[in-house]
Amino acid sequence: MYDVAIVGTGPAGLSAALTLKLHNKDIIWFGSAELSDKVGKSEKIANYPGVPMVSGADLNEAFRKQAEEMGLEMTDKRVTSIADMGDRKMILADNEMFEAKTVLLSTGVAAAKGMENEDRLLGRGVSYCATCDGFLYKGKTVAVYCTDERMAHDIKYLEEICGKVYVYTSFAYDLTSENSEKLAKPIKKLDGGLKCDTVELLDGTRISVDGVFILRPSIAPNSLFPGLELDGAHIKVDRNQETNYKGCFAAGDCTGRPYQITKAVGEGNIAAHAILERLSE
Repeated sequence: MYDVAIVGTGPAGLSAALTLKLHNKDIIWFGSAELSDKVGKSEKIANYPGVPMVSGADLNEAFRKQAEEMGLEMTDKRVTSIADMGDRKMILADNEMFEAKTVLLSTGVAAAKGMENEDRLLGRGVSYCATCDGFLYKGKTVAVYCTDERMAHDIKYLEEICGKVYVYTSFAYDLTSENSEKLAKPIKKLDGGLKCDTVELLDGTRISVDGVFILRPSIAPNSLFPGLELDGAHIKVDRNQETNYKGCFAAGDCTGRPYQITKAVGEGNIAAHAILERLSE
């Protein structure tokens, strides 16, 4: 069992990881080794103390080198579910289960709005993980909505095992199966009673399916961790960055505005010290 599981490799996650590493805590850190895509794409950053007018790419590279020099390692597995078990948290990532005494969510803010009925049908024909649930749809008909090119391999996996795959991507993607079909419009609505059985496209077209896979870079906090208390679209935290679940903390853009690197770094540090206190108990 790990002392801490950190979900997200942006500035908040890095700030917390550095502090926790200095205190010799056993960390598992989920996220991309490239760290923050948002920081990396920033043209110029003028308000980061001690680093005047730095490009986002240069600052992100400095973050990456510091993590490397500290011996921090990222686990490039996509977290799809977290459950509170009292004295520990269970984290499901790419169909593998991990245990940690505490969790820090530094997932950033979801850029995309969820589909209609997505929350209601999650786990009932709607999945965020092809490797976890794909086998349930062997030979069946599924729809895939993907906005992250890094998940293209998940689409290919579904094309290999499913009978029919309807695919919508926000990036160029070449189908690998004769039984696959590209959707001209994105999915806007999911329908079904006890189980999702229909998708509705932006143009009103309705397609019957056995299941739907939604592959995005980030998952809405309350879908990732059911029961997590929100303030609007953001995770609600106290002064120590702790959520309504004891031992679960959040920091960075996911806790609300302002969406600033300096704010994220500060919150990550606060969360790390609160985690240290929680672990000492």
